[in-house]
Amino acid sequence: MAALRVERVRLPLRAPLRTAWGDLAERELVRVRLAFSEADWGDGEAAPLEPYDGVPLGAVLAALDAYGALLAETGPDEDHRALLAACWAERPLPQALAAIDLALWDRAGRRAGRAVAELLIEPAEGSWMGAGARPADSGGGRPAARRLDAVPVNALIGAEDRAGAAAAAGRAAAAGFTCVKVKVGVGDDAGRLAAVRAAVGPAVAIRADANGAWRSPEEALANLRALAPVGLELCEEPVHGVDALRAVRAESPIPIAMDETAAPASGATDSVCLKVARSGGISGLLADARAARETGAQVYVASSFDGPLGIAAGLHAAAALAATGPLLPCGLATLDAFEAAVPTGLTPRAGAIAVPTGPGLLTT
Repeated sequence: MAALRVERVRLPLRAPLRTAWGDLAERELVRVRLAFSEADWGDGEAAPLEPYDGVPLGAVLAALDAYGALLAETGPDEDHRALLAACWAERPLPQALAAIDLALWDRAGRRAGRAVAELLIEPAEGSWMGAGARPADSGGGRPAARRLDAVPVNALIGAEDRAGAAAAAGRAAAAGFTCVKVKVGVGDDAGRLAAVRAAVGPAVAIRADANGAWRSPEEALANLRALAPVGLELCEEPVHGVDALRAVRAESPIPIAMDETAAPASGATDSVCLKVARSGGISGLLADARAARETGAQVYVASSFDGPLGIAAGLHAAAALAATGPLLPCGLATLDAFEAAVPTGLTPRAGAIAVPTGPGLLTT
């Protein structure tokens, strides 16, 4: 029988972050441990963010209570996918399901003595996830031989003034980042982006994130045309909704990425931002990536200020995606926004974060 332990965790930010959906000063997460015995367990993380995804923490805690009661009746040889399906049938909440999926992958890696990325890239026959279990498809068919030791990531520029944004972007470029992301829809976007471009030069990609700040395709297109001279890699979620995104993409001078709209199979945008919590874990993220790639869209993995386990899960998933196709720089360099120290191994180096190599998700 399995026991599910649930713990709430609060992570204050070093400085409040202002976005189109509101200000963020503190992140509250849920950490879980799914144990079949004292020596057979895995850790996971739930990361709802109500102002961003509309999912209250209380709803996640209630779902985890329901999952815990269900899992208490299961044994150590139960199939990974069957457990997820049973939890989903009990309560279909991706942000809660992600915690269970991550714990199962962490447990699988610990049992196999391998990193989760290795299990995703080179699926092993046998019973390390339970009898008859098979890992999730890593999004694009049979895994190739190419390995990704470190995931390229973008730096997040949070300053709202030109001078502050330029200084932060300059530091990021000096540290080896090849991509920076700037929030837009929150002030002097054109001036701030122009200052960032001047600071990083032409070789660094600049990504804008609107978080659906513009209320219509027409408003979004007017803003995108004003920002186009900066030379942007893409703009995330200029508007909300598949139809609105498709309309913007048809006329935009800047490539468009989908984020909050979360319809990876729609083909409405040039690229799709994938998140562990929103997809229901690593397994769901890889399925979403496969659906997005089948439409011709590029993909990348990002965080909504997840904790260390969520970031580690994103890195393992990104490594699996890179083994099967192109991967844009990922938005996983967010742990340094917290007051707490970044766990060993998850600090960006030369614009990339190493994929954890110990057994499971994150061995510290």
